[in-house]
Amino acid sequence: MVLKVAQRGRIPPFIVMDVMRAANEREAAGGDVLHMEVGQPGTGAPAAVIQALADAMPSDRMGYTDAFGLPALRKRIAQHYRETYGADIDAGRVVACTGSSGAFVLAFLSAFEAGDRVALASPGYPAYRNILRALGVEAVDVPVGPETNFQPSPELLDRVDGRLDGLILASPSNPTGTMVSRDELKAIVDYCAERGIRLISDEIYHGITYGKPAETAMAFTDDAIIVNSFSKYFSMTGWRLGWMIVPEDLLRPVECLAQNLFISPPTVSQHAGIFVFDCRDELDGHVARYARNRELLLRELPKAGFGNLASADGAFYLYSDIAHLTNDSNAFCKRMLAETGVAATPGIDFDPDRGRAFVRFSFAGQTDDMAQAAQRLIRWLGE
Repeated sequence: MVLKVAQRGRIPPFIVMDVMRAANEREAAGGDVLHMEVGQPGTGAPAAVIQALADAMPSDRMGYTDAFGLPALRKRIAQHYRETYGADIDAGRVVACTGSSGAFVLAFLSAFEAGDRVALASPGYPAYRNILRALGVEAVDVPVGPETNFQPSPELLDRVDGRLDGLILASPSNPTGTMVSRDELKAIVDYCAERGIRLISDEIYHGITYGKPAETAMAFTDDAIIVNSFSKYFSMTGWRLGWMIVPEDLLRPVECLAQNLFISPPTVSQHAGIFVFDCRDELDGHVARYARNRELLLRELPKAGFGNLASADGAFYLYSDIAHLTNDSNAFCKRMLAETGVAATPGIDFDPDRGRAFVRFSFAGQTDDMAQAAQRLIRWLGE
């Protein structure tokens, strides 16, 4: 007898994780790898966080917390919004969660029914689309390009056929690093409010910008779901801790879902999260390194044929058009890893339709590694 396998698990893979696995296998076999595939800082949590956590652990049994997290952490996140954005929010609306991934699951389950339609920019973070699909929610791709700085706009949303129940906006975005301006963000917020569209604002790359700071949707509405994370600016990827700012009407639904799905976020990570806000100097030093890496690669990658790059105003990615080199970015990235040791992510992870002609480079690593990767690629494509 053949046993049933649920369709919800038959979603596309998160290809960057497949690339990382191949890179790790190459390293395990003795090969060298320059990692430009995964969007994680090349540094760990700040040293002061590790020390503060070591001091706290003997006095706390690290058991379950409330589903929404430690009160001290939620208050510290609310304080962060006052300090960074001048936004006065009730700590009761702050929800600590198991990474931004847990936040998206809670957001999608609480805000949308099966069969609802949620718009997202394409190219965009693939887990949006894949989680929605697993939950029976239709992901509606909105193709974006250089003409709108790879971001959605009211004009593009007007071209979508049929109703929309939600919109996911990421600024800075993955994979392009592009941002919306304050006026553009307000226009999108107003558009959603007028049409009853639930906005989910992905702000996990806030703090990593190379000009103007990123704007939060909280400046214009209390109805949006705000998602952020300790993984990117705060350099705590493996700690699996994120947070949400939740509208009042979704607080109890999110709480019930969190209780049943996750019980609570990792307690050790929550204690670390309280301390990390006081490590700005070290964290801003990481951003300064990303800026140097960005400048280096913007100068060197075009010499290897990786031109037509998205503006990369924030985050730590460069998204390159490689149509003149290949129409199969997946095969191209596999060959690049095998022949140069440089790991990068094919564009089809972010854009199933047009991504065969794009590749994403992460520049979150050490500057020497970025420089060496660029020189390998210049020699490789020159040959």
